[in-house]
Order: sequence, then C-alpha cells, then structure tokens
Amino acid sequence: MKKITFGCLTVLIACFTLQLFAQSPKKVYTLADTLRGSLNAERTWWDVQRYELSVKPDYNDKSITGSNKIVYKVVKPNSGKTRMQIDLQEPLIIDSVLYNGKAQLKFEHSGSVWYVHVPAQKLTALNHVQLFYHGKVHQAKRAPWDGGFIFTTDSLSRPWMTVACQGLGASVWYPNKDHQSDEPDRGASLTMTVPDTLVAVGNGRLVFKKNNGNGTTTYKYNVQNPISNYCIIPYIGKYVNFKEKYAGEKGSLDINYWVLDYNYPKAKTYMPDQVHKMMKSFEYWFGPYPFYEDGYQLIDASHTGMEHQSAVSYGNRYKFGYMGRDMSGNGWGLKWDFIIIHESGHEWFGNNITTKDLADMWVHEGFTNYSETLFVDYIFGNKAGNEYNFGIRKGIRNDSPIIPAYGVNAQGSGDMYPKGGNMLHAIRHSLNNDALFRSVLRGLNQTFYHKTVTTAEIEDYISKKTGFNYKKVFDQYLRTTQIPVFEYYVEKGKAFYRYSNCVNGFNLPLTLTQSGVKTVKILPTTQWQQISLASGQESLFTKTGIELMYYLDVKNTK
Repeated sequence: MKKITFGCLTVLIACFTLQLFAQSPKKVYTLADTLRGSLNAERTWWDVQRYELSVKPDYNDKSITGSNKIVYKVVKPNSGKTRMQIDLQEPLIIDSVLYNGKAQLKFEHSGSVWYVHVPAQKLTALNHVQLFYHGKVHQAKRAPWDGGFIFTTDSLSRPWMTVACQGLGASVWYPNKDHQSDEPDRGASLTMTVPDTLVAVGNGRLVFKKNNGNGTTTYKYNVQNPISNYCIIPYIGKYVNFKEKYAGEKGSLDINYWVLDYNYPKAKTYMPDQVHKMMKSFEYWFGPYPFYEDGYQLIDASHTGMEHQSAVSYGNRYKFGYMGRDMSGNGWGLKWDFIIIHESGHEWFGNNITTKDLADMWVHEGFTNYSETLFVDYIFGNKAGNEYNFGIRKGIRNDSPIIPAYGVNAQGSGDMYPKGGNMLHAIRHSLNNDALFRSVLRGLNQTFYHKTVTTAEIEDYISKKTGFNYKKVFDQYLRTTQIPVFEYYVEKGKAFYRYSNCVNGFNLPLTLTQSGVKTVKILPTTQWQQISLASGQESLFTKTGIELMYYLDVKNTK
C-alpha cells in the first residue's frame, strides 16, 4: 500500500481507491505467490461445491477455533496418490482432517499451503473433507486495507469483531481453496459461537439461534448462491435489527439492517433512504439484484466498508460523501452515502460477476466505480453524472498498468477504480446510445450470472454487443499507463484531428454533442483526418467539452 500526499482530495481518493491495490511494477514473485495464485494439479482435480464453516473466536486471546467442511466434486480422475491443496495462513494450524465423516487423512504443510493426502476417488463423485483448526489469528492493523481478523471495541468499549480479507485472502482466518475461480456452487453456511451478551450476523439468512446454557450462543447463517471466499464474513457485536420488504424488479426482496444499538435512531431512516435509491438505480442499469434468495443486508462495521455478498459492511459514520468528504471535488459526491452505494454496487460486479484471477480485478472495481457515476446520473441527471465522473479523475496516477501478471495472486494498480470507471464512461459516450449501453450492463449480469470470468470474456462481450471492436481501447486503458492525446485544430470550416501517445490501432470513437447543434461522430486514428463542419459545430471541438466525456488529453494544435 502506498500513500499520496498532494492535496486533501487526492489523499482521500488515494485512501479508498489506491491503497488496497497499489502494486509495485518491480514485484518479485515467490513460490508462495504461485501456489496461491495458480491453478495447479493439487487444485484442479476437485471443484468446491459447498463450505460449512464453524468458528468460535476468543476475543481476549485473539484466537479462533473452528472447522470447515468442504464438499467437493471430483472433476479429474486421480490415481489414489493425489494431494489436495488447502490454504490456511500462518499462524493458524490444521489439527486434523476427516474424510467423508469417517477416515482421518494424513497431511503436511509448507508455510500457508497444506497438502491433504486423499484416497482414490471416482470421477464426478461427491465427497467431503472436514478440516479442524485453531490458533492465534492474523489481525488487521488498518482494515480493510491490510486485511485480517478484527478484534476491536465500539464507542462504548464493548467487544466488536469482524473480518476483512479481500486481496489477503480468506485463508487468513479459515481453511479453503483460496482462489477466486472456484466458488462453492451450492453456497455456504457460517456457524458462530459467541458470548451470549453479543449478537452474531453472517451472510444470507439466519438458520437458527441456540442458547448453549454456558454463557455462549450459537448462530447459523446460510447462503444458497455461489459466493467468493473473501465475502464469507462474521459480524459480532451489540447489534440490533430492523427489516423491510423492498418491491424490486424480481418481486419482494428481504432487506435486513444490523446496526449497533446506539446507532438505531439515526439508522432507521438514513439507511433505507440510501438503499432504496441504490436499488432503484442499480436494478435499472444492471438488472435485478442478483441474490434475492439470500436477501440483502447492510451491517455496521468497524472499518469503512466492504462488499461482502448479501451482507454489505458499512462504516461511513452515517455521513454523505466518503467519511463526509467529496470524492469528486465538485459537490456531487456530498449528496449521497459513498459506502452504501459503492459497496452495494459490488453485488452486481464482484459478487455476481467474479473474476477467475485476481489480476482481472478491474472488472470488479472499474464497473463498481462507474456504478457511482450511473447512480449520480440516475438520481441527479446526466450533467451531474458527467461532472462526477470527471471529478474522480483526479485519483488516477498512471503508476502501473491496471492488469498485472496472471497466476501469481498479483493485484494491479489502484487505477482500476477511477481509470476503469472513466474508460467505461468514454465507451458509453462513444456509443451515444444509453439504451444500448444499458443493455450491455444488464446483458453482462445476465450472461455471466453467478459465474467466474476472465477479462477477455468481458471485453469480447462488450465488443460483440455494441457491434464495435473496442480491443485497442481496452488495451490502452487497462494495459498501458499512457493518457491518449486527442489533437485537433479547426480552420476554414473544417476540423482536423488525430490520436497520439497511444497504442497502435487505438480507435476510440468520439461523439460530440451539444444542445441546438448537430452531433458530430468521428473515428480518430493516429493519422490526421478531417471533417467538414456545419453551422455551429465548431463549438463542439473544445478541450473542456471533450474531456468531460472522454478520458483523453485534448490539445488544440493550431
């Protein structure tokens, strides 16, 4: 993680959009990086079907004990000498492994990778291993940026526990196949045993609550849908609940709000107001909320917030903007709660559509960053959306490409947030057809519903759906740090233009519009071109007007 200190606004943007994913271009990858980030022989023969996780955290000892039952399907034949790679980060320790509820299996480990020796198994067979583990757990120091288990207190000095582990990985607190490509197809359950003075909340729906008669209470939650490992999260504290039914695109959606007891009076009206606006705008742009079966929950958290599927964490202090500050710098960011909108946007991009490799995280973060612009556009109008998107451009550093190396658990530049969002804004304006653009967004969520994807699949879908090959546009913004330059000049009723400082073949179409003036559509290349202008069209060629809609460095060369 890296910090930027030039100006309060840039610091703010850096804190949220850059710190988590800042990656040195000189990174030297280790064997541990490869084992975590690649799909090797010990991982590809089995496909996770379900996780059944049980945990008992010890607040005073800063440790946990637990187990994870992993139901899996055999997708490649094995000879009986096959190993199963399980990820569990130090200092946690696996104590034993039970196979199909009966046999104890042998295992060994190297660092955070554990190898379980499994017997011969038939192709397509469903089996399960239950991993029992315990130990001190890695604690987050600056959650959610560094990740780990969080043992803290609320403002009344009462125990408060949760986890934030995107990037660092869910194996920081429970054993699993810690790779984004393999989500449990049949969902997951999370059972938490906690002091009976506290309340435990998890993803999805409450299955049962049981008072154990020994000073502890056990809560079990369940999700039916596939879910990323890092999205399975416990929330433990002095929570109270209020709920409602939301009339969504697919019918009645159960919404639960879990807040610390002293936040209830302000949360009662504040949260539903923002959630209703979010749901209305995002279901319009992206299609139905992807997890109606599991409901939607918004939960007070001790950190700023994370996109935990069907259990979104919230820590924005009940203030508009980001902690009361404007991400855009032009006022629009102070008219809504940044965390509720942004983290909920991940339900569509990140949770519904999940990338197979961490290197393609721009699909999560770029689209969700752009969901902010689309929210502003839907609630406050097109002009507001354009201005908001232009404002967040201040956070782009162009320090390294958005897409890093594959197969080594690498995270690209934090530019995947604002630069990814600005790229999508440029594509939208190049189409000059919001109905088509909306069908692209909704089509993505329908075509890749509850699936893991590659960036190639997303890029190809957009090009095919729009009828224009955006390959070089994606290459420019995702794989280089160059800001394309649009050079132009106007003389004698004609406009002359070209691109420079760009990849060979860069071909972002430009649609220039203005009320009362006939629209200009051009397809610039690196070669000078010209177009005859009708009356008034000269006014369309301005640095301010073009840069408001497109992430370009516009230069009048005359």
